[in-house]
Amino acid sequence: MDRQRHVVFQIPSIPRGSAQPGGGVAVGSPPRAELRVEDLTPAEVAETRSQPNIVTAIPMRTKLIEPVADGGAEPAATQVAWGIDAVGALTSPFTGAGVKVAVLDTGIEASHPAFAGVNITEMDFTGEGNGDTHGHGTHCAGTILGRDVNGVRIGVAPGVTDLLAGKVLGAEGGTTEMLVKGIMWALDNGASIISMSIGMDFPGQVAFLISRGFAPEAATSFALKGYRDNVDLFESVAKFLDDFAPFGKSAVIIAASGNESERTRPNPYTIDVSPPAVADGIVSVGAVGQKAGGGLDIAFFSNTGAKLVGPGVQVASAGLGGGLVAMSGTSMATPHVAGVAALWAEQRLSTTGELNTAELASFLIGRTQQIPNLAPIDAGAGLVQAPQL
Repeated sequence: MDRQRHVVFQIPSIPRGSAQPGGGVAVGSPPRAELRVEDLTPAEVAETRSQPNIVTAIPMRTKLIEPVADGGAEPAATQVAWGIDAVGALTSPFTGAGVKVAVLDTGIEASHPAFAGVNITEMDFTGEGNGDTHGHGTHCAGTILGRDVNGVRIGVAPGVTDLLAGKVLGAEGGTTEMLVKGIMWALDNGASIISMSIGMDFPGQVAFLISRGFAPEAATSFALKGYRDNVDLFESVAKFLDDFAPFGKSAVIIAASGNESERTRPNPYTIDVSPPAVADGIVSVGAVGQKAGGGLDIAFFSNTGAKLVGPGVQVASAGLGGGLVAMSGTSMATPHVAGVAALWAEQRLSTTGELNTAELASFLIGRTQQIPNLAPIDAGAGLVQAPQL
């Protein structure tokens, strides 16, 4: 029978008595999840899935959640990117010091002045080599922790000095296999926060299957099954991170909700959170922008149903070549939330001496600012907010 490539993810069982009362760090080394890739027949897939705590999925194509063209590319001439102020980072006494962050994206231009003094560890999962030829990953990393560029503050958490930059998207996109490998690499290398602005490319998967000889109806059916299986896969990964937080080795995954909504058309419509952000256990992020008369409003492109929102319209951050560029999208909102997560992580470490990532996610979602006249379907819990004294 035909064999197909499958990602196989197995969650280990928690040893009895290992979880500590009150959420403290468990004694001993944390059990490791097993991630492997195998060529399996349908019968072998069924046999594998019959085993406890195992999920399998055919790797789906992934794509960049592309920035939205909204009429501008140059940042406004201000001393602070507007989102930094909006999330309360300017008045926060915390900088993200001592917190390690991972960005899974198009790579990074490590020589950019925004990353001066940052210890950057790069890893390429695409086969194209390290670096960033697109600029998306560089922009997102700049919003999380970038140093001032040309006198402009762009970073929410400029005290972060350790960055993991995983390149999971290349010129032809990527796959969910690359993304899951990136998540596990980030976890193994000590990241407490994982930021990713990536979507599953359902139309691309259908087109790929048709190019391999599938009839359109069969291609759509196979792609839909793969879509469901991959959502299950990411939920299992998130569950693993949550279950093993007591061992002191876990991370919060923060992901963009998607830019597929169209609120400004004659016949407007909205789209729900797209995967992988829709998976249980992942903090999904929508985007807001500034209104002309003051205040904030949901971005016209932002998908609905996100857990919270961040600044995502005309966000100034690091651009390829050393300067600044403004971009819009839920991709830009996501690193604002990741940066605020780094501030909260430092706050929790300074307060309790420990970092419980499940608690960290609850602080992100539970300490937001309500946006007047925005329904929860658009704004979720509200606008992410940095810890204050």
